[in-house]
Amino acid sequence: MTPGRAWQVASVAFLALCAFALVESLQLSLGDPLGPGPGFFPFWLGLIGGALAVALLVQVSLGRAEVPRTIVVPERPAARRVGLVLLGLGGAAALLEPLGFRLTLALFNVYLLTGLGVRNPWVTAVFALAGSFGVFYVFYQWLKVPLPIGALGL
Repeated sequence: MTPGRAWQVASVAFLALCAFALVESLQLSLGDPLGPGPGFFPFWLGLIGGALAVALLVQVSLGRAEVPRTIVVPERPAARRVGLVLLGLGGAAALLEPLGFRLTLALFNVYLLTGLGVRNPWVTAVFALAGSFGVFYVFYQWLKVPLPIGALGL
């Protein structure tokens, strides 16, 4: 596959993703009495992203965009870190309902910091607690965002 064709395929895939986000956002309210509703940002992100994908597709198809001839692949340590982050996100998504937001995010923060090379246990503990229990408090108590509590009630 030529680099130009690869960019066209990527543009069409991104356009499909944006169209999906746009269609799904229309099932939500775009506004409510307090301001933007839950569908506001997905709608505009889908619309703007779709327009940019179409613009890129047109430019690549007409030969107006300079297409890189090589694909940049991260070196092994960087690829390992990306893989660890994706693995951690998948694990956090799987544990969110059974363990609840606070415990899941605390475990994810410890995993993430350890995987990215932080070796100070105090920094890891403070960040994990502030990033889980602190964020939960702000979103649940102040902003009234419903977050999963989990089976343990934490």
